[in-house]
Amino acid sequence: MKLEHQIALTLLTGAGKKKIRKILAHFEDSSDFFKASKHCLKSIPGIGEKFLHQLDRKKALIDAEKYTSLFENKKIEPVFYKDEQFPYRLNQCDDAPVLLYKMGNMDCNLPKVVSIVGTRNASSYGRKICDELLQSFVGKNIVVVSGLAYGIDIYAHKLCVELGIQTIGVLGHGLDRIYPQAHTSLAQKMLEHGGLLTEFLPGSNPDRENFPMRNRIVAGMCDATIVIESGERGGSLITAELANDYARDVFAFPGDITREYSKGCNYLIQKNKAHLITSSDDFFEMMNWKDESKNIPNQLQLFSELDENETKIVTLLRENCEISMDVLALKTEIPIRLMSGILLGMELKGVVKALPGNRYCI
Repeated sequence: MKLEHQIALTLLTGAGKKKIRKILAHFEDSSDFFKASKHCLKSIPGIGEKFLHQLDRKKALIDAEKYTSLFENKKIEPVFYKDEQFPYRLNQCDDAPVLLYKMGNMDCNLPKVVSIVGTRNASSYGRKICDELLQSFVGKNIVVVSGLAYGIDIYAHKLCVELGIQTIGVLGHGLDRIYPQAHTSLAQKMLEHGGLLTEFLPGSNPDRENFPMRNRIVAGMCDATIVIESGERGGSLITAELANDYARDVFAFPGDITREYSKGCNYLIQKNKAHLITSSDDFFEMMNWKDESKNIPNQLQLFSELDENETKIVTLLRENCEISMDVLALKTEIPIRLMSGILLGMELKGVVKALPGNRYCI
């Protein structure tokens, strides 16, 4: 029943994403919300009479039941915001969904996740930039996120598939279809090393108002957003603005001031809403990702002598780059009650670094 409860939360009338998270903060499990009395709910700050009056948890649960068998048939995997697989960067955004739906073989929580967005009318100039940029990503364990739209989006996804780079397409509709339909074949290939992600239930249409919602996921689940080409208006600028709101790094390639689809990038740079970059080297340098793999052996030589447990942790982090405390405890078989103290000691020694979402890296 747990999955049905999670789906039902998203079907409640008058319950926005912020309100759902606020409610769930008062319950150990999502199912407890559906058992609680309205009197109990009324005591939660921010829950008013209007919300309680229109609250119909029974109907939401009945509607949620319709989707569970469909997920299995379509190989759709729901991911709740408390799950290990949920993009932890997205969880830092106050308007993040509580439930996502995914297909494929993806890891949204690798140390480097970058969104590449741009105009639907990509020029040879934009495609050339995309070529150079993604060639430089090969072998660096970077996940590339985009929106599966025409133009720069689909070109970036296509290059990633050809180059063996994990790529995730975020959709503005349910996973029972692909829009645009012309991108179905490539979307199938993306499932092998990456995949598709959405907050919309199967049956949801690609309505116009869904795409700004899609863009906030593209921006929120990434460390950085790169705009390659853009007009004065459009989804790319929305994504860049959202990334700024989420305190993510935004980058833009400048273009000819007379070209229509350079105006958006030039605007972002002019208004200090994006860093100007002219090459992948600029990007790696500004993100402090340049040749960082070469520094790890030298760093380890500087570490003070590690005990048995610390050595296990370092070995695991070197293999996986970044892991949550819970997974470290599970894989090293160190009790969670001890793991917190060990990691704190290693952090003070300069051996590990704490990251958002209770995750750690060397």
